[in-house]
Formats: sequence, structure tokens, C-alpha cells
Amino acid sequence: MSAFVKDVTQEAFGVEVLQRSHEVPVVVDFWAEWCGPCRTLGPALEAAAVAYGGAFELVKVDVDANQQLAQQFRVQSIPTVIAFRDGEPVGQFMGAIGEPQIRQFIEDILPSEADKMVDQARSLVIEGDEPRAEEMFRAVLEQIPDHPDAGTGLAALLIARGEIPEALIMLGKLPRSAEVERLEATARLSGARNADVSELEIRLSADPDDEDARFELGQVLAAEGEYEPALDYLLEVVKAGGSRRDNARQAMVDVFGLLGQDHPLTTTYRRALASALF
Repeated sequence: MSAFVKDVTQEAFGVEVLQRSHEVPVVVDFWAEWCGPCRTLGPALEAAAVAYGGAFELVKVDVDANQQLAQQFRVQSIPTVIAFRDGEPVGQFMGAIGEPQIRQFIEDILPSEADKMVDQARSLVIEGDEPRAEEMFRAVLEQIPDHPDAGTGLAALLIARGEIPEALIMLGKLPRSAEVERLEATARLSGARNADVSELEIRLSADPDDEDARFELGQVLAAEGEYEPALDYLLEVVKAGGSRRDNARQAMVDVFGLLGQDHPLTTTYRRALASALF
């Protein structure tokens, strides 16, 4: 085997496939020694990995020795080939196919020029050169207005600068995804980041029925990462049932999105929110 082809077991799959696919596409060949078509397809895939010189990596998984992996990815017949990028499956086929079809499959999963520009822009963000990164994100979006990674990259920069309306417009043009929803939640909550907590607390102390102050206090605490007190304030607004009720409900849902659905606060306050609503 070459440096671009390796055998992988259940234990190493997370590192060698899921993590590695954030750096380079990984093609996984689910095969078995007794499988005739596998003996045809396997060498062709290995030759392609060498020919592409590291543009993608080939991982071979023996289904007999790694049955749990085969079940996890619903491999019902072999050979089955699944390509991964950024930790997610992006292409799949079953059975032995010819060299032209293999080449087309590989071309479809390799990063486009736009994808490469986005990767460069992300590197510029890490290096602190946000103006150049923004230029590259916008250049990609001029060509592909709904490019998911360019759109979320630009939206993240806009949110950090406090340009919330433009960020939300940008996110609204993108295909729905967990990352888009997370950034939308972040944008909505970030809109209250510059509010004065002390002033809002004084307002609420002077008038405990001031639902606007209670809602705004919940928002600003959420924007500052004080999630539990934020959720307490927002839940009280929902329970009060006034004009801010739906805004507070959405703000709570946004916090759940930032925390993650399995976070203890999400579990506790989602139940409390349901009780308040129904």
C-alpha cells in the first residue's frame, strides 16, 4: 500500500476518517476477502489514490473484522464505498465500477476552487487578517451565492463586528444546517450585547412588572454567556404571557441551540418552557 492507502479498524476510524476528512477527503472502501467484486474494485481504488497523489486518501475497512462499523454506516452489500469530507458522508456507491466512473466519483468529492478559497479565507481569519478573509468569502459568494461555508464564514465575521442584520440576511440565503441555525441564534442574542445590565436591573427592581426590562435583561445575559439566569428571566416573560412572550420563547430556543440539545440546562428549561406554553 502507498502512503495514501491504509487499513483501518473500528478503534482508529474516528481519527483516520472523521477527523482526517477535515483536512483531506477520505474514501472508505468496505470490503471482505471472500468478495469477488471487492478484489476487482480494491486495486482500482488504490491505483486512483496513488494517481491523485494525496488529493484524497483511501481507507479500507474489512467488514468481517469490523461488523459494528458496517452496521453503523448501513453497509448492506459489498463493496460499498463512502466518501467523507469535514466529518460527514458526501458520496457513496455500491458494487464494482469502472475506472471512468471511479474517476468521476473522485472528482465530485474533491474541493472545488471555491472550496479552496474558503479554506484560505479561514486560515486568514486564524492569522488575524479578517479584511482579506472577508474579501475572499465575498468573492466566493459572488460566484456561488448560497455557498454554505463561505456564507457561514462571512456571517461569523459580521456577527463578531456587531453587523447583525446583514449577518441574518446572509444566513437566510443558505441551505438549512446545524451551523446556520447556531449562527442565527448567536446573531439574535448578540444584538443585546451592549445593553447595560445594571440599568436593566434597576428598572426591573423599580417595576417588577416591566416585562420589556425583564426580556432585555434575559437577552443581554444570554449574549454574555450567563445562560442560567438568562433562561430564568426569559422563562418568567413567557409565563407572564404578554406581548414579549413569543420573543422570549425564541430567545430561549436560541440559547438551547447554543448550548446543544443534550446540555443539562437545555433539558431542564425545555421542559419548563413546554409547561409554560401548554
